[in-house]
Amino acid sequence: MSKHIEIIARGVCVKRGKILLCHTKGAWNTFLPGGHVEFKEEAADSLEREIREEMGRKAKTGRFLGGAEHTFKQKGRRHCEINLVFEVGIPRLSPPRAPRSREDYIEFLWAPLSQLRRHKLEPAVLCASIPQWLKAAKGTARWASSPR
Repeated sequence: MSKHIEIIARGVCVKRGKILLCHTKGAWNTFLPGGHVEFKEEAADSLEREIREEMGRKAKTGRFLGGAEHTFKQKGRRHCEINLVFEVGIPRLSPPRAPRSREDYIEFLWAPLSQLRRHKLEPAVLCASIPQWLKAAKGTARWASSPR
């Protein structure tokens, strides 16, 4: 069994008190838009690439908000990831209209920033971390871990 840790770049796009979330159709949870950081790719660049691939839109990565470790089981298999979370701007995108997905297995939605737990955001540790990180001064060290 191969063991590895995935590096994921995630984007926090907040407009009018709502945050853009992604959802795998048929799944119980949501997650932040973004995806895997490829070899020799900077995390901010991979976030912009993933948004372009998934939504067909240009994005501009802003400040680094924080990082979060996450382990979970999917289809009986343990996954481990490090989420690098950035602010992200996506021009001409705002609630209530969610962007259309170019991937047939995911969809996007806007949710009130205050209701991340209700929307079952994963990693769950981000439900409390994101609002704190958004309020924190630039340069503040930020790290969060899922419970063991």
